[in-house]
Amino acid sequence: MAKPSKKSALSERESNPGSPTINPASRQKIKAFRKKEIEVEELIHRLLKGDKTALGRAITLVESQQPDHLAKAEKVVEACLPHAHQSVRIGITGVPGVGKSTFIEAFGSYLVGKGKKVAVLAVDPSSTVSHGSILGDKTRMEKLVTLENAFIRPSPSGESLGGVAQKTRESIILCEAAGFDVLLIETVGVGQSETTVHSMTDFFLLLKLAGAGDELQGIKRGIIEMADAIVINKADGENQKAAREARLEFKRALHLYPPKQSGWRPKVLLSSAIENTGIPEIWELIEEFTGLTKGNNYFEHNRHEQNKFWLLQTINEHLKSRFYRHPEMKKALQKQLQAIENNETSPFAAAAFLLKKYDEL
Repeated sequence: MAKPSKKSALSERESNPGSPTINPASRQKIKAFRKKEIEVEELIHRLLKGDKTALGRAITLVESQQPDHLAKAEKVVEACLPHAHQSVRIGITGVPGVGKSTFIEAFGSYLVGKGKKVAVLAVDPSSTVSHGSILGDKTRMEKLVTLENAFIRPSPSGESLGGVAQKTRESIILCEAAGFDVLLIETVGVGQSETTVHSMTDFFLLLKLAGAGDELQGIKRGIIEMADAIVINKADGENQKAAREARLEFKRALHLYPPKQSGWRPKVLLSSAIENTGIPEIWELIEEFTGLTKGNNYFEHNRHEQNKFWLLQTINEHLKSRFYRHPEMKKALQKQLQAIENNETSPFAAAAFLLKKYDEL
């Protein structure tokens, strides 16, 4: 008789198509709410009362690319701002396959069990063809999505860098206004472009995987400098020894970096989502971090700096949008693209011409 193999998170797990995808108690309320078009004032009212369906609609409005939705979205965000900022924003990143979604489900479920209201902004990779989400994180967090005090919002990352959707910051404000006090922002895991994630979170958690050649990939100065904690995930079964060795390597690497402005020294922990080990220790570490940074006023200072960054990025997005939407610029752009194709001009000369034309409009 064959000896059963040891349980390991490195093995693939079958999906459970029969599991519920929504809290049954909320199903009828959501159906009734979706049947009618609601005014912005009612949407805001419902959102501030913690209605998750209203929150979902508000995020859809904010993410909309339609020009007529812009004013409504701005009104919703402005109304929510005074009720926001009462949360801990945790960015969670790592290479694809490191187990971000499984970890977030275990971590989120643990926090809900402690009385927290948890919102997960899970950013899916986008299809370059349809521009829609590829993975569908909501369907992979089968347990967490059914909890009353949890909210999961998958959004396509689009063409934005940093592994986050363009409207993630506004979504954070809306979730906080709806009463969620822990926000988990899961990223695509693009490796080099995590600055955007870091610019909108209080605590930056980097998930790593031992035994898969990830140790050397992880020792990249930019990502390590931004990380407030490194978690070696899937530390279970036959992978435990490799995970402990990886933890030691990362601990040594962290000693080479100067102290953070916050006064915090990043830690390295082990975790297994399927065995539910290491989860309480990670939350304790985050509480220790928030206690330190609130005590030395870095927490508030960081939020102010993030708002400034948000302002500048919003200006950039609006300028870019106005440039590409302008009818005259659309025509001029097509002519310049054709000229480049015919080797009649260079990309640099074409860009200079277009920008000068836009300035003169």
